[in-house]
Amino acid sequence: MKLLEAARIAIELVNKLCPFCDKIEVAGSIRRGHQDVHDIDLVAIPNEDKILAAGYFGRQHLISAVAQNSAGQRNGPDMASFKYQGADVDIYWATPKSWGTSLLIRTGSKQHNIKLASLAKSKGWQLKASGEGLFGAYKRRIAVDTEESIFTALGLPFIPPGERE
Repeated sequence: MKLLEAARIAIELVNKLCPFCDKIEVAGSIRRGHQDVHDIDLVAIPNEDKILAAGYFGRQHLISAVAQNSAGQRNGPDMASFKYQGADVDIYWATPKSWGTSLLIRTGSKQHNIKLASLAKSKGWQLKASGEGLFGAYKRRIAVDTEESIFTALGLPFIPPGERE
């Protein structure tokens, strides 16, 4: 689908889910500004108290209520996949600690993530694709809270999403 249609759907989903999240943002190829979008990627920090207060029995129940077509829907502790207005949607659940890394990894691109992970490895570090962060020796967390902190720790200037290829 084209970027404008994907962005419209993504923004609609963000607006529907925002009341139940402490933070939510569009990621993936939409965030990178690609004209052709395969699926919609969102990163969110869910607020379980708000979800329960609204009468949903957790994230899975909320997503089931939002998803138009529950066939093929997959819910788990780290992500939910479903169709919405004909588009494939992946929501990656983050925590305040994993937000920056999750947004970075889920924005991509795959090639960009490989370059960052390789740079980390050349320093004896590990950039965890799970969103846990950038780790150094003795599994000490080096950076995680923002995308900028990860770039800085790796000795790179911040690269805007539209330039990540």
